[in-house]
Amino acid sequence: MSLADLFPAITKRNEPLAPHTHLKIGGPAEFLLQPRSVEELRAVLATCQTQKLPVRMLGGGFNLLAQDDPIPGAVVRLTAPAFTTIEWDGKRITAGGGGQLFDLIAFSVRKGLAGLETLVGIRGTVGGSVRCNVGDRNGEIGLAVQRVTVLTDAGTVQVRTRDELTFTEHQSDLDEPVILTVEFELDRDDPAAVLKRMRKAWILRKGAEPFSFQHSARLFHNPAGKSAATLIDRAGLTKARVGGAELSERNANYVVAHPGTTAADILQLVDHVRDRVKERTGVSLERELHIW
Repeated sequence: MSLADLFPAITKRNEPLAPHTHLKIGGPAEFLLQPRSVEELRAVLATCQTQKLPVRMLGGGFNLLAQDDPIPGAVVRLTAPAFTTIEWDGKRITAGGGGQLFDLIAFSVRKGLAGLETLVGIRGTVGGSVRCNVGDRNGEIGLAVQRVTVLTDAGTVQVRTRDELTFTEHQSDLDEPVILTVEFELDRDDPAAVLKRMRKAWILRKGAEPFSFQHSARLFHNPAGKSAATLIDRAGLTKARVGGAELSERNANYVVAHPGTTAADILQLVDHVRDRVKERTGVSLERELHIW
């Protein structure tokens, strides 16, 4: 029996992925599932393992390019309250891995807790943000993480404490398929001061990104000590375009998908930029955009 037969209440067949990604691009997923509980998620993953179906976890779709062809197997989204709830006990916040990072930041600021406010404007889920240790010179999310509850390949729930976790620049050693919850320890501060820092971070970050109405995504990691956007500019690629895909005039390390853009357009532009930067500057850019 197929996933749609076994889990009819939470499964959609041949569901277009474009509406679920920020670039608004992507072919249909063979099965799109949205489990309502950890037990249901565990059953879905076990079934996929038994049937040898590939599984992809879809977060906010902010840094994802789904290709134009159909995506085989299961795409799983953790949008139910069981995976997005935020709880607070006075100093520590526990957030569901499927929740949005912005909601977590807003919650912490309202409670007068400092440590996450400079991450405002970074798009993604809580789990994905922790897995990738998002942040910049003003701070990284890993600094506030105390415990992470994960679901392993074997379907068991495990808790990894701070001393079992390793965070480095834009990455961590969290390799389990699902992050269920993350516990953060934050410092109390004057809510007005926290809000002021958040507003400043928002202005600075948004001023260096494409306009909010544009469908866009970041292309490359910044090499050590360098800026990918600066290298792209130096290579003479300002406003480079392939089909409907164009480098942002505000930040050359972002692609903007105009109406009619295909995944093939973006992939061709990525290859062109990487080759030209290598040729002109000698630096090999590492792709940050995830490709399905």
